[in-house]
Formats: sequence, C-alpha cells, structure tokens
Amino acid sequence: MLTLALDSTANTASCALARDGRLLALYTVNGLLTHSETLLPMIENMLEKSAVSLADIDRFAVTDGPGSFTGVRIGVSLIKGLAFGQNKPCVGVSTLASLAKNLDGFSGFVVPVMDARRSQVYTAIFKDGERLTEDALIPLSELHEKLVSMGIGEIFLCGDGYDIAKKYFAETDITIRETPALLIPQNAFSTALIAETMTTVTDRELSAKYLRASQAERERLEREKGEK
Repeated sequence: MLTLALDSTANTASCALARDGRLLALYTVNGLLTHSETLLPMIENMLEKSAVSLADIDRFAVTDGPGSFTGVRIGVSLIKGLAFGQNKPCVGVSTLASLAKNLDGFSGFVVPVMDARRSQVYTAIFKDGERLTEDALIPLSELHEKLVSMGIGEIFLCGDGYDIAKKYFAETDITIRETPALLIPQNAFSTALIAETMTTVTDRELSAKYLRASQAERERLEREKGEK
C-alpha cells in the first residue's frame, strides 16, 4: 500500500511517501513562502524524484487539525482535491497524534503542544504510543494541572509550542526530558504510519478539525453579542 501524506498545520510543511510502514521519501520545508505556494510544488517534486505518479497512490493522508486555521484548511483542501482527482480514499490524522508518533520508541509520557496563541495550546497526552487524553485547546496552566492530577512528573515535549511550553514548565515541578531536535516539528512520515492503520474515508467525508473558530468567525460572534 502506497501512501502520500501531508502536514501543513504549522509553519513547517512536510510531505512523505510510505509503503507498508517503510519511508520512501520525505520533504520538509520551513521557509518564508506560504503553504499555498510551497505544498503542491513540494509534492510534485517528491513524486518526480521518487518516480511515482499520483495514479500510483493507494491512499492520501493529511493531518486534519488542530493547528493553524489557514494551514489546516489548505492541507485538507489539497488532499481532498488530489483524492478526488484520482478517485482514491483518504485519511485524516490528528496533528497531535502525528507529533506524538515522532517519539515512538521513547519510553514515557509524550505531550505534543502547538501554539494556539491567546495564551493557549493545542495538546494531548500520550504514553508509549497510546493516547491518554483527547485533543484539547487549553492554557498551559490547565495542562500543568492535568499532568499533576494524573501523577505525571516527567514528560517529552514536541510540536511548535515546544519552546513556550519548556519555558513554562521550567518554573513548575514537571521535568522536561530531552527531545531530539529532529523529532520536535511535524513529520509527514508519522502521519503516513498512522494513516496506514486507519479506516479510509472519501474525499467528501474528509474534513478539518479546528478545535477553535477562525478569527473571522470569532469576530462575527463578538459583533452579534454586541448587537443583543
């Protein structure tokens, strides 16, 4: 089974080709161009260098959130379009589960954190490859409380919220274990590995999971409150 996977939920954009758990190609970009400018050329370049065509792909996978509203929307829309064009199934994978997958093989608690702005993070808690909590949008203080309540005192961090979370937890009783730098950002190979184990959906069924309304939606709701 040949899987094309994509992650564009944060500043880092990543795409991968995997066959039955084996990595064939991985492209990762963290540059100045927007995802709308880089994603399709990056995928086309990866396919060309791998001597693979879109028609060869058995399933298309994408991290469907949480993350940057624009990044999630662009990634999901692109994969929906590719899957529709090839009449192939697709899979949506939690960004946080994909990040935690980066640390498969590390024994202990893994806490992916994505900077959600407004003093909040997208996060979940995993241990030895198993999910312990659902994806959530919460302040770091609430994450700290949750870790303490679960009796967790030592964690691995990953994700684009790594630096702010590490700085926050340095002032608490939570010990941060060292995460290798290459395992901190998004990695589409991890997305592909998870996607290979999941039930597929059609391109019409694939949808983004934002956990938070867009800025425009929040502003609309605020206006409506003011009019009441």
